[in-house]
Amino acid sequence: MYKNWKGKIQWDMGGANDSNEIAIKDAYMQYKTTSGMKVVVGNEKFPFSREQLTSSKKQQLVERSFFGSHNYGTPGRNLGLHLSGNASEKMISWGASIAQANIDPDANKLDFDTPVNKNTDFNEGFIFGGRVKFSFGNKVKFSQGDFSGKSGTSVGFGAYSWSNDSDNNTAGSKPDVDTVTGLEASAAYRGSGFSIDAQMNRFSADTVDSAFTGSIYRNGSTTLTNAAVETGYMISPKTFELVLGYQTQDADNYAVAWNRTSVGANWFIEKHKIKVQMAYRIGENLNGETDINEDELYIQTQYVF
Repeated sequence: MYKNWKGKIQWDMGGANDSNEIAIKDAYMQYKTTSGMKVVVGNEKFPFSREQLTSSKKQQLVERSFFGSHNYGTPGRNLGLHLSGNASEKMISWGASIAQANIDPDANKLDFDTPVNKNTDFNEGFIFGGRVKFSFGNKVKFSQGDFSGKSGTSVGFGAYSWSNDSDNNTAGSKPDVDTVTGLEASAAYRGSGFSIDAQMNRFSADTVDSAFTGSIYRNGSTTLTNAAVETGYMISPKTFELVLGYQTQDADNYAVAWNRTSVGANWFIEKHKIKVQMAYRIGENLNGETDINEDELYIQTQYVF
C-alpha cells in the first residue's frame, strides 16, 4: 500500500533571511499512480524552464544563467498541487501545477519566492501553468554534459500565469507586481561528446501602479526577455570538458541589453558526484545600464553524498 508514496523535506540554513530561521526547499508528499503519473502536494519546483528544472549539482557552469534564477521571471519552488507524467515510452513528458507563489517586489528583478519562506513585503498570489517535453533518439535527462556518447535531442515548451491576490501589497513603497505571464521554448542535444542547451524565455509583467517607471519597468509594465546558448565538449571522454556559454537579457526600460559570456572547464572525477569546476564570466551592461561591466571568476569543488 505504501510503496507508491514518497515524502521529502530539504532545508537550507544558509539561505535563511528576514524572520525565517531556516529556508525550506523541497517539502512534499508524492503519490505515484499505477500508470506512472506523479501527484505531489507541497513545496516543489514549478514545471517551467529547463535550466531551473536541472539540479544545480548537474550544471556545467558554476553559476546559473538568467533561466535558472528565480530573480528573472522563472518560478522556483512553490506551494501547491503538482502533477507529472509521460507517454510514448517516456519520449513525451509533461508537468502541470497550480500553486501559491510570492514575488519579492524589486525594480531590478522579477523575483519569485515560495510562500513557505515568505518575507513581510512579498506580494502574494497564485500561479498555474505547465510544461511539455519531447525527446528524439536517446532520452536527454535534466543533466548537462555528455557522458554516454549516445545521440539524443529534447525540445520543451512551457507557460504560466500569475496573479496578485492583493492581500500583501507594499502601498507604493516598492513596485508591487499585479500580473505576470511567462513563455518558454528550450532545446538540448547530447552526443559524440557534445552537450548543447539553448533556451528563450519571455515574460510580460504589470505593476499595481500603472505609472511606475524604473529599472526593468516603464509606465507600469515590462516585457522581460532572456535568451542563451551553452555548449560543452568532452576533450577527454567522461573526464575533462571545456564549456562556452552566452546569455542575454532585455527589458522595456533597459538602455541596452545585459549580456554575459562564460568560458570554463570541468574535471569530472565521478561524473557530477565528484568534480572540480572553473568558469570565467564577462558581464556587459549590468541591469541594462550602458558600459557598466563586471568580470567574475568562479572555482568550485563538488562532492555529492
